[in-house]
Amino acid sequence: MRSSAESIADVMEDEQAGSEKPPLTRAMVRRIVFSSSIGNALEWFDFLVYGYFAPVIAKQFFPVHDEWLSTLLAIGTFGISFLMRPLGAIVLGVYGDRKGRKAALTLAIALMMAGTLAMAVMPSYATIGIAAPLLVLLARLVQGFAVGGEFGSATAFMVEHSSARRGYYASWQFASQGAAAILAASFGSLLALWLPPADLASWGWRVPFFFGLVLGPVGYYIRSHLDETPEFLASRAAKAAPETAAAQPERAGRRWLDLVLAVGIVAQSTVGVYILQLYMPLYAVKQLHMATAASFGVVVLNGGLQFALSPVMGALSDRIGRVRIMLTTSVLLAALTYPMFAWLKAHPTIGWLLVLQGAAGIFKAAYSGPMPALMSEIFPVRIRSAGLSIAYSLGVTLFGGFAPTIAELLIHWTGDTLAPAYYVSLAAVISGVSLSIVGWRMRKPLRVH
Repeated sequence: MRSSAESIADVMEDEQAGSEKPPLTRAMVRRIVFSSSIGNALEWFDFLVYGYFAPVIAKQFFPVHDEWLSTLLAIGTFGISFLMRPLGAIVLGVYGDRKGRKAALTLAIALMMAGTLAMAVMPSYATIGIAAPLLVLLARLVQGFAVGGEFGSATAFMVEHSSARRGYYASWQFASQGAAAILAASFGSLLALWLPPADLASWGWRVPFFFGLVLGPVGYYIRSHLDETPEFLASRAAKAAPETAAAQPERAGRRWLDLVLAVGIVAQSTVGVYILQLYMPLYAVKQLHMATAASFGVVVLNGGLQFALSPVMGALSDRIGRVRIMLTTSVLLAALTYPMFAWLKAHPTIGWLLVLQGAAGIFKAAYSGPMPALMSEIFPVRIRSAGLSIAYSLGVTLFGGFAPTIAELLIHWTGDTLAPAYYVSLAAVISGVSLSIVGWRMRKPLRVH
């Protein structure tokens, strides 16, 4: 395996190879950010909508006599789709490293649109029987495959346009998640308020999926007309040079320690999303007995803070360092999550739920804003798309995809409604340790030279 010094040298060499490029205009920056973020936004909008409407979807596609089991099956199908992410990460990540970021991004969003369309028009169990849940599962697997390669290719596309502002550009990956959360929660809240329960169950839950289909073609068109990144073109040219043509191509799998650390870094971010953002409406309704519309509404605060603050934190990380900001967030989240959940349990009001969601939104933005840029600096250009995709997909699959299922099972088995807090704190500890090691490894070459 290559040493830490060689790993950092690889990245510095790649930056120098792509450093001679014209400055970006504002129009170019907007195009880069929008084209790279829209796929991520579509992904999260669709996934959040599925999670928010899980109780309704459960009755439509998983009708069993036990309501808890029906909901668990719906949430479990949500989690099973994450098993396809690592495969999608490998296939689309390697494809992006070989054919270009543009090609991988275009293919990923096309597959995501197919999955969203399938959910929007899927007949219910009452109409087609057992085929309904099986087709829902298939649609989730297709989307999981597409999403697996989305993060790596989109992040690589962003950071390879400017090494000086990597944190700011890449932070829009998670700012777009905040925007998706606002849209998804708004749909959930408004539909729950305006539609009678029968209409919401029969057709209302499909409306957000049809809305997602409007975004997809726009993203596909823009991505299909993008120019390739300067750093990727420079790296491909260097690879084709006579003196390097005979060299064996490096694979992301050989850098196992880099992958393990990157997966650990993802843990806090993904658990924060799936527990503190996705699962909270269901938790507020089932465990705290709050109104459905209000529980959706408070998620808008979380998403709004994430949308507004992620670029700020990403830009700040370009100035003062990414590990410093993220590690501080890990320590605070590990220490404060349990007290916040305990206080909310003792005072189950919308006001205190707003406080928890506001704190979660700030923590999420402070951690996830700098995260994509930090992860991109772990892998050199020639394996960046695959490395990012595999690490992120494994992290989300291991820690995030089944987080709502794990939370439900922990509460059911232990009878402790504070169980989700333990899981969030554990993820923060894992990420804190990973960040400490990455920070040490990145400083080590500087002492050598």
